[in-house]
Amino acid sequence: MDMIKAFTNEQLKTDAPKFNVGDTVRVYNKIVEGTRERTQLYEGTVIAKRNGGISETFTVRRISYGVGVEKTFPLHSPRVEKVEVIRTGKVRRAKLYYLRDRVGKAAKVKEKI
Repeated sequence: MDMIKAFTNEQLKTDAPKFNVGDTVRVYNKIVEGTRERTQLYEGTVIAKRNGGISETFTVRRISYGVGVEKTFPLHSPRVEKVEVIRTGKVRRAKLYYLRDRVGKAAKVKEKI
């Protein structure tokens, strides 16, 4: 069991970004296309965070061409280069799944001042 813990602790990012549910973030995601690599940005609102340790994930939602798109990113993945916090949100829930049913201004999260 200690071997597994040692391996997972080795894989954890030491500079893991600090953000919460409700924050608007910009995720720098590394994409591999054949032999080339590029960085793709994905900006949206964090609606969920799950688990802890090596398997920690977060879900980001944004509206693209009038359609809601959600992506789940593993926090400690080498494919996720960095996560920038654009705005900090003022929320009272751990999961913001209710934003899926909202449209327009109702889907916005207030900013924490």
